[in-house]
Amino acid sequence: MRQLRGQERVITANRQTSWAFADAFAAEDEALHWARDRARDAGLRSVSPGTGAALRLLAATTDAKAVAEIGTGTGVSGLYLLHGMRPDGVLTTVDPEPERQQFAREAFRAAGYAANRARFIPGRALDVLPRLADGGYDLVFCDGDRLESLDCLAESLRLLRPGGLVCFEGVFADGRTVDSAAQPAEVLRLRELLRAVRESQELMATLLPVGDGLLCAVRRG
Repeated sequence: MRQLRGQERVITANRQTSWAFADAFAAEDEALHWARDRARDAGLRSVSPGTGAALRLLAATTDAKAVAEIGTGTGVSGLYLLHGMRPDGVLTTVDPEPERQQFAREAFRAAGYAANRARFIPGRALDVLPRLADGGYDLVFCDGDRLESLDCLAESLRLLRPGGLVCFEGVFADGRTVDSAAQPAEVLRLRELLRAVRESQELMATLLPVGDGLLCAVRRG
């Protein structure tokens, strides 16, 4: 890698500072802080405030009534999605660890959401998603096993209505996605995902530089 000159170093530092400011721009309430604390205790990585705010905005922009989430965690991303959804919207959230979903239930309740606003389904994503309704969702958020990314993309396309959104979190993989060094299988799969989404005739895509990278795509009508 070539050595950065003075002006380039300033630009790079300013950009990193700006990204950090943008990521911290969203204010978080007590329920979100509580869910983050539970995730930290469990050694889980939650979406950043910037990623959460982007998801909230996307859910609001699509006037989302039905959202599917792959990877409940302790409820951080689910809270952001619920904040953006319609008041009568239902979040269907899938996770292989039921105890994590219990934390999410508590977080949603603390944020004032009625129990019928979220449907919790324990299990592996690729076991659960085929049971969900074709074209029944406005937004699908994927934050699960990266090795299953391409399969989750295929399921998401089936689940989404025309004009619906699919989003994948963590596609930068801490910078490894663009690193030329040898990478593990999960990073190679993310590269395949990015290529598939970019080249798809069914999707209109963009890559948002929030958190660890948020890949978003609209299913064309």
